[in-house]
Amino acid sequence: MVVGGERAGPGPLTAGAGVFVAADVHYPASGGARAAAVVAADAAFCTLLADRTAHVAGVPPYRPGEFYLRELPPLQAVLDGLDGIELLVVDGYADLDPAGRPGLGARAHDRFGVPVIGVAKTAFRTATHAVPVIRGERSARPLYVTAAGMPRQDAAELVRRMAGRYRLPDALRRADALARGHGRADNGANA
Repeated sequence: MVVGGERAGPGPLTAGAGVFVAADVHYPASGGARAAAVVAADAAFCTLLADRTAHVAGVPPYRPGEFYLRELPPLQAVLDGLDGIELLVVDGYADLDPAGRPGLGARAHDRFGVPVIGVAKTAFRTATHAVPVIRGERSARPLYVTAAGMPRQDAAELVRRMAGRYRLPDALRRADALARGHGRADNGANA
């Protein structure tokens, strides 16, 4: 595992304040997984503090219904050593149906002990409980918001208010780009 790409923020947080993290994972053709996290001082991701990346060499193959087994190790790697997480936002679903069948977000909530918002770009047939959120100046397609450790409606409102003028909030767009190796962490130390 290699971790890198952290930048110092504009100054210390107020006493007792935590951080808010948007994360994504990509699986390069060369193997392994590359995770990226965008760390902010606020839940709207207006004040960015750091970018983090981590590479995990060995990840299990994709297995239907067990996506979390593949995603959690890279997420753990990129979040290791990051204290005071108050909220984690992931690309995907927190739960997969109204009965609460756990998805990546629920598994991350269990693993890290923080509220998790799942933001999905496509509808999942059994996730009829997901809250559709329209964002962006020209987008008519919703994002599908689910949550673990907080009410879905509160999560949807946070996603509506997240920084960025496009359909996908800027923090998730940046995490996706960093995970894919497009762009560099702000201090130039990319894993």
